[in-house]
Amino acid sequence: MNLDPEIFRQFQEIGRDLYEASLISSHGGNLSLRLGDKLAIKRRGAMLGRLQLDDIVITGLDKPDSGVVLASTELVVHRAIYRRTPALAVVHAHPRTAIALSLSREEIVPIDNEASYFLHKVPVVAAEFASGSGELEEKVPAALAQYKIIMLRGHGAFSIGQTLDEAFQWVSILEEASQIIAAAKVIGEPLVEYRKMSDAYKRW
Repeated sequence: MNLDPEIFRQFQEIGRDLYEASLISSHGGNLSLRLGDKLAIKRRGAMLGRLQLDDIVITGLDKPDSGVVLASTELVVHRAIYRRTPALAVVHAHPRTAIALSLSREEIVPIDNEASYFLHKVPVVAAEFASGSGELEEKVPAALAQYKIIMLRGHGAFSIGQTLDEAFQWVSILEEASQIIAAAKVIGEPLVEYRKMSDAYKRW
């Protein structure tokens, strides 16, 4: 199966955006798109900010094939997400401030208006083995069945959407919200609540 030039363009643009926004390190993170009974995913070790055509691997959603050897180590998690959610795109990134917050809390509840509206709250999922493990294969899709983005404690975010652009948006909003939380902590002044039904965000 040949990769559609438009799909490659999407991978290139979102990969570059993730790197330029400091949401990944040079070789960190990955992207995937569901293509019927197959998926396209970043090649293991490829740089998202400098993707070339042969950095995108197409492999089966269920059946093992030659693409498995080259695909990202997170392939098993991406496959499980597609099997258990309606997602057509997955972004896995390492938003730094959000990772820092994930080390001390069970959920990230935004205090700014935009993230409150779009995300409400983001659960923090804990896993002993935090990269391409069977534990993640179970826990991450279960959480994404209820949320569009989740944080893996100390590791990074998994977000889903109908397009890579949509999944990228949730990561971008989460990191901005996390930076605002951190900045408010530094300022150290009592917060003045301004959002209608703000208590509902914590219960959502």
